[in-house]
Amino acid sequence: MRLGDEAGAAGFSLVTLESVDSTNRLALDLAQQARANKTWVVSEKQREGRGRHGREWASPPGNLYASLLLVAPCKVADAPKLGFVAGLALAETAGLLAPQADIRLKWPNDLLADGAKLAGILLEGRMIAPDRQAVAIGMGINVAVAPALVGPRTTSLRELGASADRREAFRRLSNRLSHWLDVFDGGAGFAAIRAAWSGLALPLGAPLTVKLPAGPRVGAFAGIDDDGRLLLDTPLGLARIDAGDVFLRQEQGGDTDG
Repeated sequence: MRLGDEAGAAGFSLVTLESVDSTNRLALDLAQQARANKTWVVSEKQREGRGRHGREWASPPGNLYASLLLVAPCKVADAPKLGFVAGLALAETAGLLAPQADIRLKWPNDLLADGAKLAGILLEGRMIAPDRQAVAIGMGINVAVAPALVGPRTTSLRELGASADRREAFRRLSNRLSHWLDVFDGGAGFAAIRAAWSGLALPLGAPLTVKLPAGPRVGAFAGIDDDGRLLLDTPLGLARIDAGDVFLRQEQGGDTDG
């Protein structure tokens, strides 16, 4: 396992392991060490991989489990926008390795290929000083195996015809994330991130169900706003959603979680 040439030249470093409880957890534990900023943690296996809301993240061998530690990468309020930066890097990586697939980003943190889940993102933060935050960007890509999940369809790069292994996927990913972090520029470049993300997102008008604490909301995808909130065109007007589980409603009926 090694970094891509562009990532290496940009000062990123890499920690590789055979097994770890969680790459995000280890990345955040490294945050207090000197020069730990811009450190990738990659493991062959995760014993306690997690998705959003504490859900288990299946970690079969052959897939890519990686987290990038960033120390004070932006204002604390802007940290959630790093999910869009990571999404762009994942989408471009998948597009390079499986160019025949229809690669789409689904708000807030999923990558779809031909309508099935290919990768996911988990952002976690930890305050290491009163005004200083460490952020771990966790990413899992189904390279060799598409885990069977309850509900969502899944796919893998191998099923999509890609010959790359997890090492090649990581080299590509590290380069693309280095590029998009430069564009993000500590949050000042989010307008460019938003525009690029929107170009790879689900089509405008895609039918969505958003599960919220107050109950589900149904509408059509209308993009994201300047702060990264989901815009949902509903019968009651345009809704701006900060957080929620998003399901793509298929024309055949029923929901699929990407």
